[in-house]
Amino acid sequence: MHATSSLPEITPTYRQEAEREIRRFTRDWTKRDNRLAAISYFGTLAAYFVTLALALWAWPMAWLVVPLIVVNAFTGVRLYVLQHDMGHNSLFTTSRLNTVAGHGLSIFTLTPFSVMQHNHNAHHSHLGNLEERDTTEIFTMTVAEWQEASSWTRLWYRLYRNPALMVPFGGVFTYALAYRWPKNSAKIAPVQVCLHNLGLALWIAALWAVGGVPALIIYAGTIFTAGCIGVFLVYLQHNFEDTWWDRKPDLNPARAALQGSSALDLGWWFDLAVANITYHDIHHFNANIPSYRLRRCHLALREKYEVQTIGWAEALRSFTLKLWDEKQERLVPFPKRRPAPSSAIPAE
Repeated sequence: MHATSSLPEITPTYRQEAEREIRRFTRDWTKRDNRLAAISYFGTLAAYFVTLALALWAWPMAWLVVPLIVVNAFTGVRLYVLQHDMGHNSLFTTSRLNTVAGHGLSIFTLTPFSVMQHNHNAHHSHLGNLEERDTTEIFTMTVAEWQEASSWTRLWYRLYRNPALMVPFGGVFTYALAYRWPKNSAKIAPVQVCLHNLGLALWIAALWAVGGVPALIIYAGTIFTAGCIGVFLVYLQHNFEDTWWDRKPDLNPARAALQGSSALDLGWWFDLAVANITYHDIHHFNANIPSYRLRRCHLALREKYEVQTIGWAEALRSFTLKLWDEKQERLVPFPKRRPAPSSAIPAE
């Protein structure tokens, strides 16, 4: 990391003053622009359909189809980030525009808009709260919970946190299966979820009609790849060594946003591909900032404060961190297994 904390830990008074100053600073970046929003929205949709069509045209040339599937998967992730922005009413200038446009993307993001909006806002409301971890995208046990857990619970958690399982299968399960009937959809938007599933079925039927089995294989490949990218991002947004969690009444929402959320410094092209969701700390601190202003806001903030950032090496290392240590206030790996006691009889 380039710094150990978004806000230097000097005194509570200093922290509060810095938080207020950053709050004022970020307000200058919250202006919505329908022109920029439309370019981002329709430009990403165009890239999605063009790369999907090119992949179908290139079938079965794997050397060309595979890269096109990867690019198409990134456009799918980008559409999801834009839909997420619209869930915050931060992409377009009006709530109505954001809602209509958010529903318009739901088939291609595999995500019912209203349910996503409700669940994600709950995530923002309980960020960093150890007593509300059910609202986080990736569940994290504490060291104390691990020590008290049964062998079966530990095995389940080891499998769950294994990146070889989490990244490829977590994304497919979440986006292709779990969103078909989210656990709280009956309370939020059951009719919308049913209509969403119907629309998705019609979209898949259209792909079949246009391209047959190759079209379905390509589409499955884009869903799988987009799911991997999505889980990679979602994990790193709050799972890194110097993240921050706490319990009420000591929980500080501003610190949870700035220190408990990551800023991924993975390069300009990666930022473009994922609509700047890499700057998740600033997004959580002020969700009114549109995605097309997040990167510039973050870079401008870096000129005034030491903002923690994560590069590729630390991003990959973060997948070895599994448990939240409340004493050290950091994410740590699994404890090393103690060697079994020797049964050998010492020589006389």
